[in-house]
Amino acid sequence: MPYIGVLEPDLGRPRSSIKARNVWTLAKMQRYFSNEWLRRRSMKSLKPISALVQSILIITCWLGISNLYAQDLNAQHNLTGRMILNLDDPISGRKLEGYIWYPTHDMANAIWEHGNWERVWEPIAIIPDAEPIVDTFPVLLLSHGLFGTANNQAWLAQALVAQGYIVVAINHPGTSHFFRDTDQRRELWQRARDISRVIDYLTTDFVLSTQIRRDEIYMAGHSLGGHTAMLLAGARYSVRHFDDFCFDHIGELVCGLFNEWQVAKTEKDQQQMELDWSDARIKAFAIFDLGGSQSFDPVSLRAINAPMLVFGAPKDTMGLDLNIESRYLIKHLAPEVLVYQEPEQLGHFDFLGVCTEHGLVVLSAEEPDDSFVCFEGREERREMHKHLVKQLMQFFDESAIKRL
Repeated sequence: MPYIGVLEPDLGRPRSSIKARNVWTLAKMQRYFSNEWLRRRSMKSLKPISALVQSILIITCWLGISNLYAQDLNAQHNLTGRMILNLDDPISGRKLEGYIWYPTHDMANAIWEHGNWERVWEPIAIIPDAEPIVDTFPVLLLSHGLFGTANNQAWLAQALVAQGYIVVAINHPGTSHFFRDTDQRRELWQRARDISRVIDYLTTDFVLSTQIRRDEIYMAGHSLGGHTAMLLAGARYSVRHFDDFCFDHIGELVCGLFNEWQVAKTEKDQQQMELDWSDARIKAFAIFDLGGSQSFDPVSLRAINAPMLVFGAPKDTMGLDLNIESRYLIKHLAPEVLVYQEPEQLGHFDFLGVCTEHGLVVLSAEEPDDSFVCFEGREERREMHKHLVKQLMQFFDESAIKRL
């Protein structure tokens, strides 16, 4: 499995449609007025443009790109404010770091973040610590995949913030690109607890806690993050069921990973893994091509009553067999809670950001084993993102209506 968090992004020359050409023009404008350009011009004693002008240029570029994502969604064009999230746990010592993105109309000091136009992943336009809109908001919590980062679904955060959501993502200690402590990696139940800790914070100490709609807290998880989301939905880890499966499927990817990580190998760890980690505050779940479905007790899957939107990715499984992962999962979920989608052109890494025009070249030179994450990772992925955003918005809206 690739280390998804490794390198950072750029912008690529799009296809020949009018809208694509428009994005290219806007992107070039951003590049010309980047901080590097300013520094270079300043060294030549030219008068640098003001921070306000630079901010306006970035936002103008962002509006051009966001129109492609939201053209069918009647986008509100909220801008994206961002706060840094840091949570300490004095008992366990497990520190959580991540981001909170939220709607704002504040245009000052916009910057490109969560990527790099000259590296691998396209960044998004954010306004650090911007003044929030005075309103109430639904919340989406994100859980990244194997050795991923809180940056992985920043594209999704921006798309949903434009529609009036607060979006939160963290780096899970032990299984993120930045924090790979083997003891924390072994304690997979902590990933579910991470999300519950974030909800505790958002609904109590967070500066916008009174603006959060408590009955519209949702979660989405990609790959291993999908496994985390299932635990929070009520799936129960079963040591016996998973051991029996792995005994009959020598060489299966998740069996090998969990064995290497020493997951549930001691009696104490088994007890922790098999606890009920569900969190009823999360009202609906989106599962992005998960791994580890066979580790769940089938009876617990049938008992889940929260709405579930499950995506299976048939285009490239990267060792994840749909028949024993997403397709197996949906057979054991109650039909009345399930929406399943398996778009023919959806790949496992389409849930990551759009690659820049330099992304494939950079990865091929610096991380050749991971370069496939950018195969068809530009306009094709951008189109798939439009579909994913539309389906997520529809699913969460419908789940909210059903609770009325």
